[in-house]
Amino acid sequence: MRNRILALAAFAAAIGSPVAAQAQSGVTVGRAPVVVDSSTTIAVEQRPAFRDYVVEQRVPAFRIPDRVVVGSTLPESGVTYYDVPQRFGATTYRYTVVNGETVLVEPRSRRIVEVVD
Repeated sequence: MRNRILALAAFAAAIGSPVAAQAQSGVTVGRAPVVVDSSTTIAVEQRPAFRDYVVEQRVPAFRIPDRVVVGSTLPESGVTYYDVPQRFGATTYRYTVVNGETVLVEPRSRRIVEVVD
């Protein structure tokens, strides 16, 4: 939970345009507008099973020099993205493992939308 709050705060700091926040559904944390993507992610109760699934799949981990945080963009090459099975909920995101952490990524922008902890 603390990681999610910190990620939202970091994301809020990265958002500089209040007009963009007004154009989308947003949540206010303190005074900074935060845009929350409405696409479905993996439900909290499904996360342990999803982590087990990723381990079973033996997904190769990708290393980046930066910290893995929500909102950061992964490199164009060298990262393989995998579909999230339907049993974990319908999602438009893909997953991969970066620096030992499973992340959900928006496939077109390669932006990390959630670190599955």
